[in-house]
Formats: sequence, C-alpha cells, structure tokens
Amino acid sequence: MRLLLTALLCLLTWPAPATPPPEPMLATSYREGVAVSSFLVSEKLDGVRARWDGRALWTRGGARIAAPTTFTRDWPTDPMDGEVWIARGRFDEVSALVRRINTDPQSWRSVRFMAFDLPAHPGPFDQRVARLRALVSAAGNVHLAMIPQQRFATPADLDAELARVVATGGEGLMLHRRDARYRPGRSDHLLKYKTHQDAEAQVVAHLPGKGKYEGMMGAVQVRTPEGRSFRLGSGFTDAQRAAPPPLGAWVTYRYSGLTSTGLPRFARFVRVREEVTPPDRTR
Repeated sequence: MRLLLTALLCLLTWPAPATPPPEPMLATSYREGVAVSSFLVSEKLDGVRARWDGRALWTRGGARIAAPTTFTRDWPTDPMDGEVWIARGRFDEVSALVRRINTDPQSWRSVRFMAFDLPAHPGPFDQRVARLRALVSAAGNVHLAMIPQQRFATPADLDAELARVVATGGEGLMLHRRDARYRPGRSDHLLKYKTHQDAEAQVVAHLPGKGKYEGMMGAVQVRTPEGRSFRLGSGFTDAQRAAPPPLGAWVTYRYSGLTSTGLPRFARFVRVREEVTPPDRTR
C-alpha cells in the first residue's frame, strides 16, 4: 500500500509541460547549389535531442528526462531545442543516462544541454540565436550552453569546416537559414551536411553467423519505414552478436548512397534506438 501511495504521489507531482513547444523542426540533406552565405552553421553533435518546455526536459518522443534540479537550475522559461550531450563519441553513455529514473547529480556532472533554437520565438533564426545567447548567459548554469554558430562565404569554406570537424571526431555540420522562422517538420531551411548518410530501420529477423561467428548472430534483416528490406551485417561488436538487437527494435545504420536497386550501399550498424522516433510531417 505504501508503494502504491508513493507511485500516485509521484504521478501527481510529475511536472507537465508549461508551454509545449511546437513539433521539432527537422533537417533535410545539404546539396550542391545551396547559398552557403545565407546560413548559420554549427557542428552536428552526437547527443540526445531534447526540448525544454520552461519547466522540464523531454525527449523528442515525449518521454520526460529525469534530470536533477541542479542541472536545470535558473534555466529560462522560454522553450528551447537542443541536445543533451557529454562529448564526441559518448552517445551511448548519454543515451543510457537520459533513460534512467535516478536523478543523482553526480552522474550528470559532465552533461550539458547544448541549446540551438527557440521553438516559440516568432522571429527569424538570426534573431533567435541572439535571444538564445542572452538567455544562456543570464542563466549562469554550467550545464546550459549554446552550440556556436558561424557564417561561411563559399561552399569551399564549408567543406573545409566539415573536414576539420570530421578529423577531430565530429559527425558533421548543421546549416540553418538565417532568415527562416521556426516551422515544424522537414524543412529545406535546416540542412545536415555529413560525409556519410544515416537512417533507421526495424529488425525483422536474425540471421545465423558462419566461421568465427558460428553460434552467434551473423546479420540482421531490417525493414525501412518505406518497406524496403535488406541485411545489416557489419558494425556489430562480438557482444552485440551474442546478444543482438531484439526483433522489432529500431536501429540506426550508416551508408554511402544507394545501389541501382535503391538499397543502401555499404550499410553499417551504428546503434539501437532506445526510443522510436515519432513520425514527422513533411512540409
């Protein structure tokens, strides 16, 4: 009975969103011919995308992130879009952390919320950046930071920045049109620029391994949201082959273009998605 009362009390005191921000603005891919000088450019971080509603942190899928009060102390009431992030190459660590119910401040000591947008602000992106910079500075909380934004004059300058970021372990770049207002769904005003492509697919079968992988998983059969099926056999550790992603799980894979039949070329497993990405609205 005591456990039941405790659970009910938690539900009653669980903070609801103060002013839920719009659905997230989602990127399309960079392409040749884009007017680079019309965009502000930032590094694409390998964190967990999240939104701050003015009172609490939420994942893109709508799950509350149980961050300690010290983590969000003195944050602004303005809704913010950003990434819960630790450092390059530490996605698995931060992904596991945001799924915990435990709010031990020590486990969040190295984590930051890297803000990059203000979903409820009515102005163009360059105005939102200025406002966000002021809000982050006023908060004075080491866990709240802003992803730096830069301008580049030419595609060659942009390519040089991409090469620098990738060489130091980064994923790629994000380009946000300076005069664009925040709009939910896929937008040509928000672009991602990477040396490779990635996507998601659902595991539908486990295929047995051969040779050194006999008795383990050799590959997984996956199906894309569009219904295309293919095998994903590289990128797995031995531990993942011994305990493969379960049937029905969604995984992220990396690839380099498409084959003549429309399937991903050189597809490689990256990670299991702990939270299914909600469908987005295509503008």
